[in-house]
Amino acid sequence: MVPHPGPAASLGRVRPTEAELLRWSEALAGIARTGLGFTENLYERERFEEVLHVAADMQVVAGLVPDDTQTADVVDAWMSSVGSGVGGYVTPKVAVGAVVGDDDGRILLIKRADSGVWLYPTGWADVGYSPAEVVVKEVAEETGIVVEVLGLLAVLDGMQMGLRLPMYSLVWHCRAVGGELAAHPLECSDVGWFTEDALPEPLAGAPAWKDAAFAAIRGRPRPVVFDPPRRPVWRTPPEASP
Repeated sequence: MVPHPGPAASLGRVRPTEAELLRWSEALAGIARTGLGFTENLYERERFEEVLHVAADMQVVAGLVPDDTQTADVVDAWMSSVGSGVGGYVTPKVAVGAVVGDDDGRILLIKRADSGVWLYPTGWADVGYSPAEVVVKEVAEETGIVVEVLGLLAVLDGMQMGLRLPMYSLVWHCRAVGGELAAHPLECSDVGWFTEDALPEPLAGAPAWKDAAFAAIRGRPRPVVFDPPRRPVWRTPPEASP
């Protein structure tokens, strides 16, 4: 049994942030969709669908979805992803990223075509590939550079980085061993090598990974970066609130 976190009064009253409301609603939706994937009981299905409506209401009322989005639209999108059994167990999506260094101590970055933001090469994990194999494939496809995977650099929670989609990012340290720069015509609007003191802007999430990335590129790798457990997990203590 999961231990109860204790009375809310022990943490004081804190106005929730949009990020917390999004996280809570996505967690409720994940629990409900997983329940729908495993139960055949009509009563339980009705209760899980009701939880989905509550979670959707949280996002609509808090303004976490476009203005013209209704609760039913959010519920329909969630229901369309409900599976059966193990296939219906809702988990965060998995992305892989590559911190690629060259012999001059530079990092390989791409400018995403969809957002115009710079970031290390990254992509969704593909079925049939190991995480390291996906990294090699993604870097070659997005940048034209051939890499050797050296080790895991970071495991990051996308929602803690401000992303709306529940996801984990596995960031790998790689070394360039060949190829020539060639931006993917659909996914990247630019690609290039950059030194630490001349990084392009806007650069996504740099505080979470930049120091560890350049430490690894310089041959001084640190322990794998990860998000430490929150205490308590579901509430922000008053001293940590904005």
